[in-house]
Amino acid sequence: MSARKLMTLRMALSDMMLIFIYLTHTEIEITGASMVTNQPDVEARCPLGHFPCGNLSECLPQALQCNGHKDCQNGADERRCGDNIGWADLFGRLLQNNNPVDLYFLDECFLQEYPETCDCIKTEVECVDVNLQVVPQLSPNVTWLSLRSNEIQALPDYVFCEYAALERLFLQNNSLKVISRDAFSGLFSLKRLFLSENLISSLSPGVFRDLHHLEWLMLDHNPLRIVSLDTFTGLQSLIYLSMVNTSLEQLPHPSFCQHMPTLDWLDLEGNQIQTLNYSILKRCTKLEVLLLMDNRIRNVPENTFQSLLKLAELNLSNNRIRNLPKNIFKNLSKSLLKLNISHNPHLHIYPNHFNHLSYLQSLALEGIEIPDIQTKMFQPMKNLSHIYFKKFQYCSYAPHVRLCKPNTDGISSFEDLLANIVLRVSVWVIAFITCFGNLIVIGMRSLIRAENNLHAACIKVLCCADCLMGVYLFFVGVFDVKFRGQYNRNALTWMDSVECRTIGFLAMLSSEVSVLLLTYLTLERFLVIVFPFSNLRPSKLQTGVVLASIWLLGLIIAAVPLMNEDVFGNYYGLNGVCFPLHSDRQEKATAKGYSTGIFLGLNVVAFLVIVCSYSSMFYSIYKTGINATDMRSRLHKDVAVANRFFFIVFSDALCWIPIFLVKILSLMEVEIPGTISSWVVIFILPINSALNPILYTLTTSFFREQVEGFLCRWQRKRTLKKDHKSLTSSTVFMETSRVPCYHSPAYLHHVSLTGANPQYA
Repeated sequence: MSARKLMTLRMALSDMMLIFIYLTHTEIEITGASMVTNQPDVEARCPLGHFPCGNLSECLPQALQCNGHKDCQNGADERRCGDNIGWADLFGRLLQNNNPVDLYFLDECFLQEYPETCDCIKTEVECVDVNLQVVPQLSPNVTWLSLRSNEIQALPDYVFCEYAALERLFLQNNSLKVISRDAFSGLFSLKRLFLSENLISSLSPGVFRDLHHLEWLMLDHNPLRIVSLDTFTGLQSLIYLSMVNTSLEQLPHPSFCQHMPTLDWLDLEGNQIQTLNYSILKRCTKLEVLLLMDNRIRNVPENTFQSLLKLAELNLSNNRIRNLPKNIFKNLSKSLLKLNISHNPHLHIYPNHFNHLSYLQSLALEGIEIPDIQTKMFQPMKNLSHIYFKKFQYCSYAPHVRLCKPNTDGISSFEDLLANIVLRVSVWVIAFITCFGNLIVIGMRSLIRAENNLHAACIKVLCCADCLMGVYLFFVGVFDVKFRGQYNRNALTWMDSVECRTIGFLAMLSSEVSVLLLTYLTLERFLVIVFPFSNLRPSKLQTGVVLASIWLLGLIIAAVPLMNEDVFGNYYGLNGVCFPLHSDRQEKATAKGYSTGIFLGLNVVAFLVIVCSYSSMFYSIYKTGINATDMRSRLHKDVAVANRFFFIVFSDALCWIPIFLVKILSLMEVEIPGTISSWVVIFILPINSALNPILYTLTTSFFREQVEGFLCRWQRKRTLKKDHKSLTSSTVFMETSRVPCYHSPAYLHHVSLTGANPQYA
């Protein structure tokens, strides 16, 4: 295909992208009516919260609609899943009915004069990215001119005056700074003008006065802070106006549409507009699409949209609106199809806010807390097919809406508290390992004699704290089973329940007591190994006081957020697993500061103390080993000690570094996927609780030797009991009594050099 044919094809496609804006409001109403009229009749045979599989008698629940899997035999549940309500739907239909292929079969140029670096087809010229600094000279019969991506800096007076037949002019992505008042004089046939992505800071009043047939005006991405009303003089036929990211501080007043009575689409996204009122929009009676997202709007008076009787789409998202009057949408009841008020974080939604919007088909409320949400808020919107919330739990209050998003927070889903089958299985496995391992250690530590009873008591207390983490995971699994298949109906009640707060309290208590105990054990071990001949070892009374203080501090840390809900909010009920891992954007400042102080203050300090202490201990042992005579034996023992130290520090790092990172990212307002939170809570957080029995007891040489001796003595007694009636019992006794059951470990000689107790090595 030739370059000219490609250019014509691009022009044809460009036409298709723009033509749908010419559709009238009547067309929208007809389409909207066709989309909504039959919906109640079709769905009448299905119970509330279920939707039909096309013409089949089968009904499927809301959760199975558009989930990426064909649950209906005819696949009807995966059809019409996109939110193409309004203009997007009409545009899609228009594309299906138009074929641009036959528009580019002719590539002859009808212009006598045009630059050699440009392409020409019929009366249309394209000069894209050819380093033009001025508007080139062309034949007067040119009808289409593209000067995109050049280096034009100014448009002098009457620069286009010879081109009375010009219908489309593309000047985007140049370096335009100055546009003279008479630059567009004589362009009486111009229908589309693109001035996007330039450096235009001001427009002279009346600069468009000759553009009586202009239908499209693109001014987006220019530093236009202030635009006067007279700037738009002469634009009686304007249908589409885009002023996206122009730094506009306020709309021209008293009436923005005074010179643009036919304005159909107004896009003001990404500006600095702070105020809206009735007088500004009162003459925009033809307006069907109004886009005001990403501005600084704080207040919207009740009668602001009173004159916009044809408005089909309204977007007020990402502003600073705190209050919308209860009857603000009353005059839009028969026209509005799509409403987006998302990400106005302080906006209060009233129960009767949407009572008048009976034709509304798409409603976006993302990023908005609705503490007093009720089913009756959404019941008047009988034709609503798409709704978007901040929390998927809110979807249970709109069961008549086919598509509700989000349908999961990464942790939980419509059906289950734990959305992933791997999580549902793992929570039981890890709970069992954690509880069983710690209980085994507590039992064996109680049965087997210890050389240091204080240290053994500390280990048993640590196991008790770690056991609480297993109990927490166990209850998460229990409630997951309890809510299986119907979690969304119980989600808000569950997260606000005493049970959720209790298990969250247990998880926090276990986590913090374990951290503090590990720090204390590390410091105790540090003093014994690095200062072997000092008298810094704690006494029995001191150890008891320290352990009691640690538990008391842990209880205080876990209980403080429960004492004042007005200050901390629902601290433990931010998600289905009831653990405040990362900051929520709507979290109270006190709660955010408190959790930051715990996770990035206390726990970071404890982690650094553990790392530094073990590094010093290893260095001390290594330094002592240099003076030993048996270097090979000494090297072997140092490597063994180093391995244990490494795994202790590594397990702490594996547990806490991901938590630190998640907390830091959440404070930086980086969106944390719920899936990450769920994996961290189920897999990462319990790592220390599951591994502590192994690292601090089961892998120690002293404990292994005590267990071996215990098993050996038990085996001897069993053998004697079995054979005591035998004639050779005395012989058996003599032989078994000679079996060595306990060997003094070789490394005790090294320990005697350092003065450390065996169990610390």
